[in-house]
Amino acid sequence: MLYHYTDFSAFDGIIRCAELRLNNILNMNDTAEMRLFMNGIRRAVVDRLEEDQDKVAMENAELFFRKELAKEFHYSAYAACFSKYRDDAAQWERYGHVGQGVCIAFHEELLRKMVGGAISLQEVYYQDDISNHPLVNEFYHAFHQDEPLSRPLQDIMEDAWTQSAAFKHPSFASEKEFRLVVSPFVSNDFAIEPKYQVSMDRIKKYYPLDLNRMCGKLSMHLADLVGEIIIGPTSPQSLPILEDYLDDCGLNVLKARISLSDCPLRKPTN
Repeated sequence: MLYHYTDFSAFDGIIRCAELRLNNILNMNDTAEMRLFMNGIRRAVVDRLEEDQDKVAMENAELFFRKELAKEFHYSAYAACFSKYRDDAAQWERYGHVGQGVCIAFHEELLRKMVGGAISLQEVYYQDDISNHPLVNEFYHAFHQDEPLSRPLQDIMEDAWTQSAAFKHPSFASEKEFRLVVSPFVSNDFAIEPKYQVSMDRIKKYYPLDLNRMCGKLSMHLADLVGEIIIGPTSPQSLPILEDYLDDCGLNVLKARISLSDCPLRKPTN
């Protein structure tokens, strides 16, 4: 299972509306998202060129990366996040509305069958040393003027931005995270239009995944995808009302998959 911790408002969007929102990774709680990987690639490439005392190539690389890294919003990936951990205190506190929310368990194997094209299911890697990544070697050779390019430099950069969505700082390793990721900039046939969530203080851009459509392509129902619904450890949610809600959503089969969290998380105090 892959566990998605959230609040009941987002739960309603997933269950009743069959819509899973992919949010901008650059706005998530790790401020180094994508930047950690890209800066690591840049440093590793420049360091290797400096060791060769290739001043021209080193300056060209620095200039290229400086221009490309300034375009980070254009290259933004969008994701929905999951954990391998069931009923985990840290996940409840960070993503489950401080334990007052809900966790939806999805069958990983079915998620993998549903994705494709511009949408991928990625396991997150936790490391800050990127020097041995294969892209470092590809960039390194690209900046040697006397060597033929294996592919256009811009293609290598787009590949790097895409892969950057799967790397986080090691301090987040305890999350054991997986992500449904889309990088809209790399695919001309990506047909999903962005939407915008307007709140009192800001406007957020996101991409909605139509779960009914994606499930339908595999001749399955949304209920087949959901393995469990866990009510948060500090949630005031009424079990009978949640069961009525699932009935009215046409998902009465999910009532037997509701459980209550066993996590002894302390309720927030005023």
